[in-house]
Amino acid sequence: MNIFKSTMADVSQHKPRSDRWMALAVLFLASFMNLIDVSIVNVALPRIQVDTGATATQLEWVAAVYVLALAVGLLPFGRFGDVFGRRRMFLWGLFGFTVASVLCGVAPDILTLIAARAAQGSFAAMMVPQVLAIVHVIFPPDEKARVFGLFGTVSSLGVVAGPIIGGAVITADFAGLGWRLAFLINVPLGMVALIGAMRFVPDLETDTTLRPDWIGTGLFAGAIVLLVLPLIEGRVLGWPWWTFAALLACVPMMVGFVLWERRLSKRGLSALMPEGLLQNRPYLIRLGLVILFFSGIPGLFLVLAIFLQSGFGLSALQSGLVTTPFPVGVMLASTLTSRFGNAYLTLRIACGAALLTIGMIGLRVVINGVGTDLNPYLFTVPLIICGFGMGTAVMSLFQVTMSSVEAQDAGAGSGAMQAFQQVGAALGIAIAGQIFFSLLGEDEMEVGTEAASRFVHAASQATLYSMAVFAALALGLGVSAYRNRKPPQ
Repeated sequence: MNIFKSTMADVSQHKPRSDRWMALAVLFLASFMNLIDVSIVNVALPRIQVDTGATATQLEWVAAVYVLALAVGLLPFGRFGDVFGRRRMFLWGLFGFTVASVLCGVAPDILTLIAARAAQGSFAAMMVPQVLAIVHVIFPPDEKARVFGLFGTVSSLGVVAGPIIGGAVITADFAGLGWRLAFLINVPLGMVALIGAMRFVPDLETDTTLRPDWIGTGLFAGAIVLLVLPLIEGRVLGWPWWTFAALLACVPMMVGFVLWERRLSKRGLSALMPEGLLQNRPYLIRLGLVILFFSGIPGLFLVLAIFLQSGFGLSALQSGLVTTPFPVGVMLASTLTSRFGNAYLTLRIACGAALLTIGMIGLRVVINGVGTDLNPYLFTVPLIICGFGMGTAVMSLFQVTMSSVEAQDAGAGSGAMQAFQQVGAALGIAIAGQIFFSLLGEDEMEVGTEAASRFVHAASQATLYSMAVFAALALGLGVSAYRNRKPPQ
């Protein structure tokens, strides 16, 4: 993943390619596919439950297993791109992602769908790290600011488009395919991207001295699985002893990963995380903030989709439109706060967390006020406040995290940050799902039942985790920003 260390020579030795903008379009299309697939599944979950008879825990797995596989794979596949070739890994990932999307779309049962989603997430992890790594090489320095600005726009559009596209195709129900279209839509996009990648994405030089870190990959993957698996399965199984044992075993597994990576670095061998990062205390603390921050949102949107569709009978499209104010708020805030550059980063994160706390309180008030009928317009204000808070904080959080990383570790630092972002998302889905489904009960997942009050209570309580996380972040970072303020001149 250390793209800054291994590719700066490439930039200086090669003239910019004339077809680099076509390559960029292909790379961004692949990134867009991954972004919409993270969010598109939420609006499909209630229909999946009706058609397959999935349990609440199985629905959680459909959402969580994708981000879990993505989190596990981002670090090693980023390094594999350096070892085996970024174009090759990108093509393999794109092809596998497209095939896995087909398998999701034709899955005959819920277990097959979960397995296909895991494959989809793994191939996304193979594909995603190569995008910015290739962009970094094929564009000259004077064009990179424009390119990364475009990447931010594409990312925002992907977040906005996911629920709307998913809701539209599911509601349209072409050929009776229903929720399956949420996955099959990737097939034409994937074919276009594959043809374009083979034509325009260049075959870049690789570092033949690098070697894959298989043991580090296994330790990292094991630690994440030991953390997330019992959180999702514990409730339905009644929290048997092995769930607590797995949570405890996560700690020595992660310690083993750190010790192994340090050993490789000291011996001058290829490591997933260089020793410079493992000994960088500010960076590690900020990785913890990334996990906490991104645990507060994904699970909530899973809950909202089921609340709106299964609880109150909204269509998939209506559900997607109800949640649209959130990504709109993210886009607006990202555009406005980009003008501040690197100024007031900690304060901006604290303000963003405070806005998210206010938005979550407003969302809880709206949910608690729902009777037998639901007014979807009441969700607009709290969701746009939440989105504005997220947009205010996220880019600042990324900037402040990477500001503590030395230039030679920038690639690995960025890859680790993205991986732990997905770890936070998986944790958030597990925790919000635990709260929501334990209060709702397995037998209340039906449209139009007399259980509206139970949906309201379960969804209301599920917001408490997000409120607590963002309030704690706002308070802690606000105090930090105040203590570190510059004295008056």
